[in-house]
Amino acid sequence: MGASFGRGGATQSLQDLAQSDCIVIQGSNMAECHPVGFQWVTEAKLRGAKVIHVDPRFTRTSAQADRHIPIRAGSDVVLLGALINHVLSNDLWFRDYVLAYTNATSVISPEFRDTEDLEGLFSGYDPELRTYDQSSWAYAQTDGGTVDEPGSDGTADTATESDTAEGQAFGEGGPPLEHHRIRKDPTLTDPHCVLNLLRRHYARYTPELVAETCGISVDDFAYLAAAVVANSGRERTTAFCYAVGWTQHSAGAQMIRTAAILQLLLGNMGRPGGGIMALRGHASIQGSTDIPTLYNLLPGYLPMPVAGKTDTLASYLDGIASKKQKGFWANADAYTISLLKAWFGDAATAENDYCFGHLPTLSGAHGTYQTVLSMLEGGVSGYFVLGQNPAVGSAHSRLQRLALAKLDWLVVRDLQMIETATFWQDAPEIETGELITDQIGTEVFFLPAASYAEKSGTFTQTQRLLQWRHKAVEPPGDCQSELDFFHLLGQKIRERLAGSDDPRDRPLLDLTWDYPVDEHGEVDPEAVLREINGHADGELVDGFAQLRADGTSASGCWIYAGVYAGGVNRSALRVPNGGGGPTASEWGWAWPANRRILYNRASADPDGRPWSERKKLVWWDADASRWVGDDVPDFPIGLAPDHRAAPGTGGPDALDGTDAFIMQADGVGWLFAPKGLVDGPLPTHYEAQESPVPNPVYPVQASPTRVTFRRQDNLFAASAGQPGVEVYPYVFTTYRLTEHHTAGGMSRWLPYLAELQPEMFCEVSPQLAAERDLVNGGWATLVSPRAAIEARVLVTDRMRPLAVRGRTVHQIGLPYHWGVGGHAVVEGDAANDLLGLALDPNVQIQESKVGSCDIRPGRRPRGPAVLDLVAEYQRRAGLTPDTSKEA
Repeated sequence: MGASFGRGGATQSLQDLAQSDCIVIQGSNMAECHPVGFQWVTEAKLRGAKVIHVDPRFTRTSAQADRHIPIRAGSDVVLLGALINHVLSNDLWFRDYVLAYTNATSVISPEFRDTEDLEGLFSGYDPELRTYDQSSWAYAQTDGGTVDEPGSDGTADTATESDTAEGQAFGEGGPPLEHHRIRKDPTLTDPHCVLNLLRRHYARYTPELVAETCGISVDDFAYLAAAVVANSGRERTTAFCYAVGWTQHSAGAQMIRTAAILQLLLGNMGRPGGGIMALRGHASIQGSTDIPTLYNLLPGYLPMPVAGKTDTLASYLDGIASKKQKGFWANADAYTISLLKAWFGDAATAENDYCFGHLPTLSGAHGTYQTVLSMLEGGVSGYFVLGQNPAVGSAHSRLQRLALAKLDWLVVRDLQMIETATFWQDAPEIETGELITDQIGTEVFFLPAASYAEKSGTFTQTQRLLQWRHKAVEPPGDCQSELDFFHLLGQKIRERLAGSDDPRDRPLLDLTWDYPVDEHGEVDPEAVLREINGHADGELVDGFAQLRADGTSASGCWIYAGVYAGGVNRSALRVPNGGGGPTASEWGWAWPANRRILYNRASADPDGRPWSERKKLVWWDADASRWVGDDVPDFPIGLAPDHRAAPGTGGPDALDGTDAFIMQADGVGWLFAPKGLVDGPLPTHYEAQESPVPNPVYPVQASPTRVTFRRQDNLFAASAGQPGVEVYPYVFTTYRLTEHHTAGGMSRWLPYLAELQPEMFCEVSPQLAAERDLVNGGWATLVSPRAAIEARVLVTDRMRPLAVRGRTVHQIGLPYHWGVGGHAVVEGDAANDLLGLALDPNVQIQESKVGSCDIRPGRRPRGPAVLDLVAEYQRRAGLTPDTSKEA
């Protein structure tokens, strides 16, 4: 829902893809990784839609597409930026849409300097801290100066590298703006207006640059550009679908941002068959970010408090949104206080800031990778692992396993005895001698978990859709659901703390831990869903607009308010075909408000009329004085198109009748992000942390604000132009298989799935096979600066060498479903062992889709000899923690 259209969830529903006229799948192998959702792509194609797959490999998705366009992994911003340049330079942008619904006419501070001026950097960069002072990126205001954050004097606080590592510090609503007196230039003549900055920024992103950088021919680019443009506008819409092929990069957030800019320029946001579909890789990955397992967010994408910055409720709320800014994020006080009331009940009062002080505060980045490094230093005593298998499934898996050996205790809840539970006896490091079982002090507790069929509750999938699952069978033996486990754990902890007068125990003792249980002592999951829905004055609320900031309402997640409206579990709705309407609104329940397409006010023109009869969705009914249509309007229901807010108002009351992007601080979609992204207001191409190719766009090789951990056990390959780059000459990328699930915990233990994909393998082109004497079906050893693994060789035309900057770039495909252990039906070396730790600075996700390696025929050495092989490569490349340090 925020400025990047990324993390909060997909803007459309999967079923809506059937209404698309063109679908670009980029950063995803949708047919194999999301086969159920892919049915709607198939339906769109049967209706005449064009389907284009942009991916390093030719896959089953490519086979279903009208055209497969191979791309060099990590170069997506160049391709998307060239599409933006094509649209702008040929005057193909949807002018009426863009002028009404984006910040194209907004004027940016004259102090702003683009990468065009500073050879790859934006204004405000501090090379010592590797951070940006973002003050020069701000909007210019009508009476001079710039539009700053509340309480700001126009200058930025002193930044530190750990500050940037906080990720989404503002929550999903983006940064607050003190007011919306933003200088506008409807004539588009001011050189500092957003559209002109955009034109200048992407002017060098040409088809020739695409060919030089991405390895995509000029003809393929022309085909893609023509298809996207021809299928956008009043009568037609194009959709983009992406997955971790975009997100898992050191500039992943900016890849998604680039697609959002393109979709805004073409008028594809908020409209049927348009938007951006974030494809999630598991049934409730979306739910795990809505009610988060993320360290820096609270439920509903509210940010975590930050030590020294938001220590009080008032300072915290000021940091989310200003009461003077537009839109519904200005009501974050109601969402936050309702959350605190849901958690702490009667103990939360106005006098004690609704127990806000009970919340932990961030002192920097506390993501999974920072935690692992802290483990290695002895800074973590115990660790819970649920639904994860870091010993195989996380980046730099070897480091994960070594860190587990530093713990006092480890709790693993899973369906099988996964490698994370058995690392102490069968990890590869036992064979190399790096770990000795008798010397590992970690006490491991394995607690069997119930599977999805053995528990009831909701899962929230890729399109923000909550669906209720009914328990099919009782879990066997001691297997427990997460709900049962944590409820009992909470009870036991509270029993131990009963009567404590230690202030640090109050948060646990004040929790509303009063869930009703059945005859087996298990919590009623519908009671939890009712708590999440929320109530006011003793009645279940119908939606988040009923939540209040005075302590008289409670809701466990404001965006889910309404899922139990009227006492009906709406996530359990299963009307055939979703009720028959175009949005299938009676199948499950989509947050917020059962709205299937976000920002759907933009599906009508500024006067409230559909852009076309063919693409109508919601529209203004003048006779009824309300918004109506085929979806729940994403707009105040009675706000007329010609309404203009009174000066000085804020929040929803400040919305004009044309402010389609109601969660944005200025009511419009952001082509330029004046605040909130720590690596730049406009997406810019940087090479991956490891790249044998020099950046052809700017002298700055890699993202200057990327998060890296410079350690001897996390060395990086040299990049182009640096000594030693020839030692790791090839690019590898990781991917999923249909037959296995993530790290293999749900598939490698099943004989019939293990038989379908019995061994770890690597995909190489015939040209690379000839260059390295690799034999189809034989063995190969792959070496990165972190590890060496072995894999069976699959020689295939699906991997195509690319011509980039006068050289041939070979890419190697690696599935990541195997691990070394003694319990699964099949085992093999883990692809993630090869990866290093380099993170996107906005969201702290690892760069696991691009890395550098060498490949050689034959099996890897065994025992300590494999460490010698890795060290030999490091010596040859001259690698130290300081190499490749500068951007």
